[in-house]
Amino acid sequence: HLPDMRTPTAMIVGLVLCPCGILLTFTGTLAPNWRQVSLIPDQPVDLILEEGIWDICREQQSSHDRRCGQADELGYFEQVAVRAAQGLMPASLVLTLLGLVVAALGVRCWQKEPRHLLAGVAGLVLLPSGLLSLVPASWYTHELWALPAPAGSTLAVGYSLVLSYLGSCLEILGGLALTLSFHHCCKER
Repeated sequence: HLPDMRTPTAMIVGLVLCPCGILLTFTGTLAPNWRQVSLIPDQPVDLILEEGIWDICREQQSSHDRRCGQADELGYFEQVAVRAAQGLMPASLVLTLLGLVVAALGVRCWQKEPRHLLAGVAGLVLLPSGLLSLVPASWYTHELWALPAPAGSTLAVGYSLVLSYLGSCLEILGGLALTLSFHHCCKER
């Protein structure tokens, strides 16, 4: 009986989804657009405020004049959902990086046999990393309309929040795929 030299499909799925997930989560964490505030009374009609977890930008769409580092006059950054995101999103990124390193060591495409136990452990690290970014994205979405905004303005979900959601889900799915490697360990015993 010759050893099967192909990398198991579940490991490949995990190694594709998790890096995609961390890219989306990283972009969502840094880009200042978790929420868009528009149609602000007493302001130009084409002015949009883009609020992230680190910065507030204002853009006038007709002139594409964009200025970041806007003053937080309403206490937006003091809100618990924003504070939680500031802590949990970077923690998720660090944990995902750690999980990807362990996954790379476990999958070892360049070796004859992958280390199933290590790949499974990587999955157990990547699962909570995805949850660590899913929690603040969900919490922020729940609080989106309750967070302080100029009275009478229109609020909308920003692309950074959507990217954070998608990245979290890809990390969770990739982590689940890698945990399937434990099945192989049980078969060997």
